[in-house]
Amino acid sequence: MNNFSDSIFSEMIIKAIDQLNSFIGRAISWLTFVLVLLICVDVALRYLFDFSTSGLFEMEWHLFAAIFMLGAAYTLRKDKHVRVDVFYARFSRKQQAWVNIIGTIFFLLPFCYVVFITSIPFVTDAYAMNESSPDPGGLPYRFIIKSVIPIGFLLLFLQGIAELLKEVKALSNPTDHA
Repeated sequence: MNNFSDSIFSEMIIKAIDQLNSFIGRAISWLTFVLVLLICVDVALRYLFDFSTSGLFEMEWHLFAAIFMLGAAYTLRKDKHVRVDVFYARFSRKQQAWVNIIGTIFFLLPFCYVVFITSIPFVTDAYAMNESSPDPGGLPYRFIIKSVIPIGFLLLFLQGIAELLKEVKALSNPTDHA
């Protein structure tokens, strides 16, 4: 392939991954609203009626886990993740691109791959035994929330690929090297 077709192909990949993670990120953001409502109901039931269940408490943690795991790729896409940028902020765009490329290749992608691969048996076992909460009144179908682990890391891996392609593109753009 020539540079033009490589560029079009990489743009298509970036656009597809960005759109996927934007859609999921926006959809998942509604779970934050649901979580806040659930916590309010839990608090009201506990303090007004002296009533609480393990299932309600577990649902709060499950929603939080889904928000965190499925929202991580969207956070990376929007560049809103935590970054210790003592030096990074002072770097030129080209230097920042190199830091991002190295970090993505040596840290983000391998970590996502390892967690994804090692979480598959964990989730498969949970499905096979129809895992549910061990607590009385806890939630059934715990395997559903465990499924979020490989899905979240797959989405994060894909977004890492998109960000890597963007950084390589930034390096090849002579106007961004200031």
